[in-house]
Amino acid sequence: MSPEYPFDEAATARAVIDESGTLVEWNAGAERLLGWPVTEVVGRPGRNLLIDRDVLAPAGARWDGTVALRHRDGHEVSVWLLAHHRPSRNDTPGRWLLFSPLDGDAPHSPDDPLAQAALTQSPCAVAVYDERLRLRRVNDAMVDVIGLPEERMRGLRLAEIGGKPQSEELEAHMVQVLATGRPLDVQTYMRTGGEDRAHAWLARMAPVTDAEGRVRGVCLAAHDFTDNYLARERLQLVNEASVRIGSTLGVTRTTQELVDVLVPALADLVSVDLLDLQEHGGEPPLRLTAPIGLRRAAHLSVNPGTPEAVLQPGQLEHYPAGSPQADSLIAGRTIVASVSSGDLDQWLSWHKARAERVKEYGIHSTMSVPIRARGQTLGVAVLTRFRRPDPFSADDVLLAEEITTRAAVCIDNARRFSRERETALALQRSLLPRSLPRTAAVDAASRYLPAARAGVGGDWFDVIPLSGMRVAMVVGDVVGHGIQASATMGRLRTAVRTLADIDLAPDELLTHLDDLVVRLSAEAGNDGSPGEVGATCLYAVYDPVSRRCTLARAGHPPPVVVPPGGVPQQVELPAGPPLGLGGLPFESAELELREGSVLSFYTDGLIETRERDVDASHRMLCDALETYSDSLDETCDRVLHTLLPSGGALDDVALLLARTRGLPSSQVATWHIPADPALVAPIRKQVVAQLDGWGLQEAAFTAELVVSELVTNAIRYGAHPIRLRLIHDEATLICEVSDTSHTAPHLRRAKTWDEGGRGLLLVAQLTQRWGSRHTADGKTIWAEIGLLDE
Repeated sequence: MSPEYPFDEAATARAVIDESGTLVEWNAGAERLLGWPVTEVVGRPGRNLLIDRDVLAPAGARWDGTVALRHRDGHEVSVWLLAHHRPSRNDTPGRWLLFSPLDGDAPHSPDDPLAQAALTQSPCAVAVYDERLRLRRVNDAMVDVIGLPEERMRGLRLAEIGGKPQSEELEAHMVQVLATGRPLDVQTYMRTGGEDRAHAWLARMAPVTDAEGRVRGVCLAAHDFTDNYLARERLQLVNEASVRIGSTLGVTRTTQELVDVLVPALADLVSVDLLDLQEHGGEPPLRLTAPIGLRRAAHLSVNPGTPEAVLQPGQLEHYPAGSPQADSLIAGRTIVASVSSGDLDQWLSWHKARAERVKEYGIHSTMSVPIRARGQTLGVAVLTRFRRPDPFSADDVLLAEEITTRAAVCIDNARRFSRERETALALQRSLLPRSLPRTAAVDAASRYLPAARAGVGGDWFDVIPLSGMRVAMVVGDVVGHGIQASATMGRLRTAVRTLADIDLAPDELLTHLDDLVVRLSAEAGNDGSPGEVGATCLYAVYDPVSRRCTLARAGHPPPVVVPPGGVPQQVELPAGPPLGLGGLPFESAELELREGSVLSFYTDGLIETRERDVDASHRMLCDALETYSDSLDETCDRVLHTLLPSGGALDDVALLLARTRGLPSSQVATWHIPADPALVAPIRKQVVAQLDGWGLQEAAFTAELVVSELVTNAIRYGAHPIRLRLIHDEATLICEVSDTSHTAPHLRRAKTWDEGGRGLLLVAQLTQRWGSRHTADGKTIWAEIGLLDE
């Protein structure tokens, strides 16, 4: 006897042998079995007790078998031994423990209660069914589970006893065990007649055989593993929530993912209401007071269409004090309420529509869980049960809070992203042209689409009227996304407009723009390291008089031109380096365009997708452009519909289409002027005559003064040859004087006693605008006179 085992140890023969084979322990049971006292065997080799000393040493950690041992009086004793090997540990040598039972074969009385305890008093629920799967015997534990006395159930089938679909499934598995003779384990979750709530059961089915090995029935043992099952289900639900919630950066989508996870795993109806941030200046408030304005973001029910919901997604409602939503948000904790306890009486009396739904669908329990992230309250999730009979438990509260907390971070991320995206979009729209200018050179249409997921980028386009009825067209793409890319885009667009105003050639303009991007990169760097500002750009200038277009690009996709009635073709144009590398040259190319040609400018977001390569996108673009349409807006929409996926592009897309016009030669007049001041007066008369022929007599006086001043300045300060050109359309008359001098005039304030210096000031006052541009041969001074009455 020992404190650990306060019973007679002599019922078992026990001995211990060390690794050398020496007996080190010998109990009273061993002495009773073989008659050897402890003093005669301990310290001696154990093999002395063997009849057959050639028995091999056992291998492994356990051995059992029958051996012949020598009794003290000399006769042989056949003994069944169970041996366990204990290896050496902590300076304790290894040894073998030998056991043999002494009372295991003693006969028992038929009335011994222990003989019956194996079935009837076992804590495991056990039932025995015969070869027809009719109940023959159950123990007390199974009677408690089923809730019926054994004598009433005897002879019934399992499906008849249970009366549930799960019972029929279990019976089908029992048929399989009966037919194959092999045991089977089945898990099920059900509520039996003897239980007040559902439990998880492991049903272990084994065949019952007779002496000849024939299957005569099935024994079913049911093990309740509800706690383990629910813990595993909760863990699985949390893992599922971490995977499914937050797959996008959309607030609505994220809230919908939250309710998808919770229904039906935790509730029969779930609604998510978020704070209406417009009431709080765009940010969640620090303190909340009733009534609280909440907007329905998402909901879901086990019933199709969620008929239990009073609100629809997008609707706003103000929840008063006493409502589960307001109370949980103000308290900052989860509130569980039930209809039977009267917790919802005040709320339901205030909201009759909800009271009717509660009665109609049998709603009995609700749980309101605040949605909080980073110390801010974003809304509330309300979980409701009506199909599941059990109320919410403490474990359910912990699980709902865990999942809602994970979802709250995703919702807050989506909210912050949406706010930044809206800010960037507003900035982007403010920096892009609201409408394209009407020009005599081209008809234009454009589209801009922000990226579906990556956020707003730095794509831009512009149409810039130039002197001489010409027009500049530009499209560009800043590397990156977000507000920084939009801001950089705005700076580059402004720079392009400024450089275009001084009439730089396309390759020179890109050179200056490249210098600007290099400086922006240097300013964007931290700790002396360069920044990562970069961009691509395409710049083109079209002259409707010569019908020639000059283009240059900086790492940007080349345009596609569609001649009238012709096949779309990609313009062969030197690629040029992207903006921001610095020090590399740009090249221009010139092409002649027939009137009515369509130029297509775009950013790489239109043609670069994961679904196809760039060449395939180019073919699709050409096919979309080849379909004739008088409306450039329709063509823009057709191009976007053809090339972009239904879910939106992965990158920003800017598209600019321009149909060229040609100015008839009848609207252009040119004179070559000798360097003789005396010829200015005859030139004025010729100009007036030309305007009479055009029917522009109302502009003759102003044009005569402007021509006189510009021609006189060219003769006095310019270099021969000198050329005068008049161009007009319905709205504007342009006077241009060109010479081979590269010195440009400028306005100055003439003093009272100065004899000259007032000519250009007069031109500036009489015209809409004036300016100068450098050419390969010199310069051109131009002035525009408006023909339409304001």
